[in-house]
Amino acid sequence: MEPDEHNLVQLAPGVALPGSALRFTFARSGGPGGQNVNKVNTKATLSIALADLDAVLPAHASARLREVAARMLTDDAIQVSDGSSRSQLSNRRACLDKLRGVLLEAMHRPRVRRKTRPSARARQRRLDNKKRRGMLKKDRRPPTGGQP
Repeated sequence: MEPDEHNLVQLAPGVALPGSALRFTFARSGGPGGQNVNKVNTKATLSIALADLDAVLPAHASARLREVAARMLTDDAIQVSDGSSRSQLSNRRACLDKLRGVLLEAMHRPRVRRKTRPSARARQRRLDNKKRRGMLKKDRRPPTGGQP
């Protein structure tokens, strides 16, 4: 799905932005490609204003996005780059896929860890095992003679 001025780009379930909110810039990419890498701008960088994302993301996802995508954030935007392919179109799609992955991760609510305690029986069993191991080791020692 390519960004367009007139249609919405689906970024995640329930999250869609107009194509005009997605800003692509292109640069020369490294890697294989021979002379072509010196002539053609194939590396794609996708930039989206955080204000635009905050408007369509749930509140919990906006806060979590700042944790999950900390390396991709600038002061007022999120930037995703890809230059793995020789094709500009493939790199654009890869940028969108990376962004979708980050948004899905941000929208996922991690389960809250609840502290648990071992039961009284489990504590007693642990102490009994320690006592048994100690006795076993004690029995392996050579006898200490009290007589000279």
